[in-house]
Amino acid sequence: MSLFPARWPVQHPDRIQLYSLATPNGQKAGIMLEEAGLPYEAHLVNIMENHQFDADYAAINPNSKIPTLIDPDGPGGQPIALMESGAILLHLARKAGRLLPTDPRKELQTLQWMLFQVGHVGPMFGQFGHFYKFAKGKTDTYGEERYGKEVTRLLGVLDGHLASREWLVDEFTIADIMTVPWINALDFYDGKDAVGYGDFPHVHAWVARFMERPGVQRGVQVCRPG
Repeated sequence: MSLFPARWPVQHPDRIQLYSLATPNGQKAGIMLEEAGLPYEAHLVNIMENHQFDADYAAINPNSKIPTLIDPDGPGGQPIALMESGAILLHLARKAGRLLPTDPRKELQTLQWMLFQVGHVGPMFGQFGHFYKFAKGKTDTYGEERYGKEVTRLLGVLDGHLASREWLVDEFTIADIMTVPWINALDFYDGKDAVGYGDFPHVHAWVARFMERPGVQRGVQVCRPG
Protein backbone atom coordinates (compact mmCIF):
# COMPACT_ATOMS: atom_id res chain seq x y z
CA MET A 1 0.00 0.00 0.00
CA SER A 2 1.36 3.44 -0.95
CA LEU A 3 2.22 5.87 1.81
CA PHE A 4 0.75 8.66 -0.32
CA PRO A 5 -2.98 9.43 0.17
CA ALA A 6 -4.87 8.48 -2.98
CA ARG A 7 -6.95 11.67 -3.19
CA TRP A 8 -3.84 13.70 -4.06
CA PRO A 9 -1.91 12.16 -7.00
CA VAL A 10 1.86 12.45 -6.71
CA GLN A 11 3.88 13.47 -9.76
CA HIS A 12 7.33 13.40 -8.13
CA PRO A 13 7.48 10.60 -5.54
CA ASP A 14 11.15 11.30 -4.88
CA ARG A 15 10.33 14.76 -3.52
CA ILE A 16 8.97 15.89 -0.16
CA GLN A 17 5.16 15.86 -0.22
CA LEU A 18 3.29 18.56 1.69
CA TYR A 19 -0.42 18.23 2.47
CA SER A 20 -1.71 21.53 3.73
CA LEU A 21 -3.88 24.61 3.54
CA ALA A 22 -2.66 28.20 3.93
CA THR A 23 -3.88 28.65 7.50
CA PRO A 24 -1.37 29.92 10.08
CA ASN A 25 -0.18 26.38 10.80
CA GLY A 26 -0.13 25.48 7.13
CA GLN A 27 1.82 28.60 6.20
CA LYS A 28 4.61 27.59 8.55
CA ALA A 29 5.37 24.52 6.43
CA GLY A 30 5.11 26.35 3.10
CA ILE A 31 7.39 29.14 4.29
CA MET A 32 9.88 26.66 5.71
CA LEU A 33 10.11 24.68 2.48
CA GLU A 34 10.67 27.85 0.46
CA GLU A 35 13.22 29.26 2.90
CA ALA A 36 15.09 25.95 3.11
CA GLY A 37 15.18 25.53 -0.66
CA LEU A 38 14.14 21.87 -0.54
CA PRO A 39 12.35 20.34 -3.57
CA TYR A 40 8.75 19.54 -2.72
CA GLU A 41 5.30 18.94 -4.11
CA ALA A 42 2.30 20.60 -2.46
CA HIS A 43 -1.24 19.27 -2.16
CA LEU A 44 -4.17 21.38 -0.98
CA VAL A 45 -6.22 19.63 1.70
CA ASN A 46 -9.69 21.17 1.72
CA ILE A 47 -10.59 21.04 5.39
CA MET A 48 -13.88 22.81 4.65
CA GLU A 49 -14.93 19.67 2.77
CA ASN A 50 -13.50 17.34 5.45
CA HIS A 51 -10.86 15.84 3.17
CA GLN A 52 -8.60 15.57 6.22
CA PHE A 53 -10.81 12.74 7.45
CA ASP A 54 -10.09 10.49 4.46
CA ALA A 55 -8.93 7.14 5.79
CA ASP A 56 -5.64 7.22 3.92
CA TYR A 57 -4.96 10.77 5.10
CA ALA A 58 -5.66 9.75 8.68
CA ALA A 59 -3.14 6.95 8.14
CA ILE A 60 -0.38 9.56 7.83
CA ASN A 61 -1.92 12.02 10.29
CA PRO A 62 -3.94 10.29 13.02
CA ASN A 63 -5.12 13.69 14.29
CA SER A 64 -6.63 14.57 10.88
CA LYS A 65 -5.24 18.10 10.88
CA ILE A 66 -3.00 20.07 8.54
CA PRO A 67 -0.15 20.25 7.72
CA THR A 68 1.24 16.78 7.10
CA LEU A 69 4.54 16.05 5.43
CA ILE A 70 5.90 12.91 3.81
CA ASP A 71 9.64 12.77 3.23
CA PRO A 72 10.54 9.80 1.00
CA ASP A 73 14.15 10.22 2.13
CA GLY A 74 13.74 10.46 5.88
CA PRO A 75 16.14 9.40 8.62
CA GLY A 76 18.22 6.42 7.56
CA GLY A 77 17.01 6.90 4.00
CA GLN A 78 13.57 5.55 4.91
CA PRO A 79 10.27 7.36 4.22
CA ILE A 80 8.65 9.18 7.12
CA ALA A 81 5.28 10.85 7.56
CA LEU A 82 5.08 13.70 10.03
CA MET A 83 2.20 15.61 11.57
CA GLU A 84 2.46 18.74 13.79
CA SER A 85 4.07 21.84 12.29
CA GLY A 86 6.77 22.02 14.96
CA ALA A 87 8.00 18.50 14.23
CA ILE A 88 7.84 19.20 10.49
CA LEU A 89 9.93 22.36 10.77
CA LEU A 90 12.50 20.69 13.02
CA HIS A 91 12.90 17.86 10.52
CA LEU A 92 13.23 20.21 7.55
CA ALA A 93 15.73 22.44 9.37
CA ARG A 94 17.92 19.46 10.20
CA LYS A 95 17.58 18.07 6.69
CA ALA A 96 18.51 21.38 5.05
CA GLY A 97 21.11 22.36 7.65
CA ARG A 98 19.48 25.77 7.89
CA LEU A 99 17.33 27.90 10.20
CA LEU A 100 18.20 25.96 13.38
CA PRO A 101 21.39 27.17 15.08
CA THR A 102 24.08 24.60 15.74
CA ASP A 103 25.30 26.43 18.83
CA PRO A 104 23.67 24.55 21.76
CA ARG A 105 22.61 27.71 23.60
CA LYS A 106 21.02 29.27 20.52
CA GLU A 107 19.40 25.97 19.60
CA LEU A 108 17.74 25.83 23.01
CA GLN A 109 16.61 29.43 22.68
CA THR A 110 15.09 28.58 19.32
CA LEU A 111 13.29 25.58 20.77
CA GLN A 112 11.94 27.58 23.70
CA TRP A 113 10.35 30.16 21.38
CA MET A 114 8.96 27.40 19.18
CA LEU A 115 7.31 25.87 22.23
CA PHE A 116 6.11 29.31 23.31
CA GLN A 117 4.25 29.49 20.00
CA VAL A 118 2.87 25.96 20.25
CA GLY A 119 1.81 26.26 23.87
CA HIS A 120 0.68 29.88 24.03
CA VAL A 121 0.50 31.94 20.84
CA GLY A 122 -1.30 29.42 18.64
CA PRO A 123 -3.93 28.27 21.13
CA MET A 124 -4.67 31.71 22.57
CA PHE A 125 -4.78 33.56 19.24
CA GLY A 126 -6.93 30.78 17.78
CA GLN A 127 -9.41 30.86 20.65
CA PHE A 128 -9.56 34.65 20.51
CA GLY A 129 -10.31 34.50 16.80
CA HIS A 130 -13.03 31.93 17.31
CA PHE A 131 -14.89 33.93 19.94
CA TYR A 132 -14.22 37.35 18.42
CA LYS A 133 -15.11 36.56 14.81
CA PHE A 134 -17.03 33.31 14.59
CA ALA A 135 -18.93 33.04 17.90
CA LYS A 136 -19.79 36.71 18.32
CA GLY A 137 -23.45 37.00 19.25
CA LYS A 138 -23.76 33.26 19.85
CA THR A 139 -22.58 33.38 23.45
CA ASP A 140 -21.69 35.90 26.12
CA THR A 141 -18.49 37.97 25.86
CA TYR A 142 -16.48 35.96 28.38
CA GLY A 143 -14.47 33.98 25.83
CA GLU A 144 -13.76 37.01 23.66
CA GLU A 145 -12.59 39.03 26.65
CA ARG A 146 -10.61 36.26 28.31
CA TYR A 147 -8.65 35.27 25.20
CA GLY A 148 -8.34 38.85 23.99
CA LYS A 149 -6.59 39.81 27.23
CA GLU A 150 -4.25 36.86 26.90
CA VAL A 151 -3.40 37.76 23.28
CA THR A 152 -2.58 41.29 24.44
CA ARG A 153 -0.37 39.89 27.19
CA LEU A 154 1.47 37.60 24.74
CA LEU A 155 2.02 40.47 22.33
CA GLY A 156 3.58 42.33 25.24
CA VAL A 157 5.93 39.42 25.94
CA LEU A 158 7.03 39.37 22.31
CA ASP A 159 7.32 43.14 22.09
CA GLY A 160 9.57 43.34 25.13
CA HIS A 161 11.78 40.55 23.84
CA LEU A 162 12.04 42.10 20.36
CA ALA A 163 12.93 45.56 21.67
CA SER A 164 16.63 44.71 21.49
CA ARG A 165 16.78 42.26 18.56
CA GLU A 166 15.52 41.75 15.01
CA TRP A 167 14.51 38.10 15.42
CA LEU A 168 13.45 35.90 18.31
CA VAL A 169 16.97 34.52 18.51
CA ASP A 170 20.13 36.26 17.25
CA GLU A 171 19.36 35.15 13.70
CA PHE A 172 16.34 34.26 11.57
CA THR A 173 15.19 30.78 12.63
CA ILE A 174 12.30 28.38 12.58
CA ALA A 175 11.04 30.10 15.72
CA ASP A 176 10.16 33.18 13.66
CA ILE A 177 8.54 31.02 10.98
CA MET A 178 6.46 29.29 13.64
CA THR A 179 5.18 32.50 15.20
CA VAL A 180 4.58 35.26 12.66
CA PRO A 181 1.78 33.48 10.74
CA TRP A 182 -0.22 33.47 13.97
CA ILE A 183 0.42 37.19 14.50
CA ASN A 184 -0.86 37.80 10.99
CA ALA A 185 -3.99 35.79 11.81
CA LEU A 186 -5.20 38.88 13.66
CA ASP A 187 -5.83 40.42 10.23
CA PHE A 188 -8.05 37.49 9.27
CA TYR A 189 -9.93 37.84 12.56
CA ASP A 190 -10.22 41.64 12.12
CA GLY A 191 -9.01 41.70 15.69
CA LYS A 192 -5.96 43.98 15.82
CA ASP A 193 -7.77 46.92 17.37
CA ALA A 194 -9.48 44.69 19.92
CA VAL A 195 -6.14 43.46 21.30
CA GLY A 196 -4.32 46.79 21.04
CA TYR A 197 -1.89 45.66 18.34
CA GLY A 198 -0.82 49.24 17.69
CA ASP A 199 0.73 49.38 21.16
CA PHE A 200 3.45 46.90 20.17
CA PRO A 201 5.79 48.60 17.68
CA HIS A 202 8.56 46.03 17.97
CA VAL A 203 6.17 43.23 17.01
CA HIS A 204 4.95 45.28 14.08
CA ALA A 205 8.52 45.90 12.84
CA TRP A 206 9.40 42.22 13.26
CA VAL A 207 6.39 41.12 11.24
CA ALA A 208 7.26 43.65 8.52
CA ARG A 209 10.85 42.33 8.31
CA PHE A 210 9.51 38.81 8.11
CA MET A 211 7.08 39.60 5.31
CA GLU A 212 9.80 41.30 3.23
CA ARG A 213 11.63 38.00 2.75
CA PRO A 214 11.10 36.50 -0.74
CA GLY A 215 10.90 32.99 0.70
CA VAL A 216 8.14 34.08 3.05
CA GLN A 217 6.23 35.79 0.25
CA ARG A 218 6.32 32.58 -1.78
CA GLY A 219 5.62 30.37 1.19
CA VAL A 220 2.40 32.07 2.31
CA GLN A 221 0.92 31.27 -1.11
CA VAL A 222 1.55 27.52 -0.85
CA CYS A 223 -1.71 25.57 -0.71
CA ARG A 224 -3.77 28.76 -0.89
CA PRO A 225 -7.18 28.05 -2.44
CA GLY A 226 -7.75 29.67 -5.81
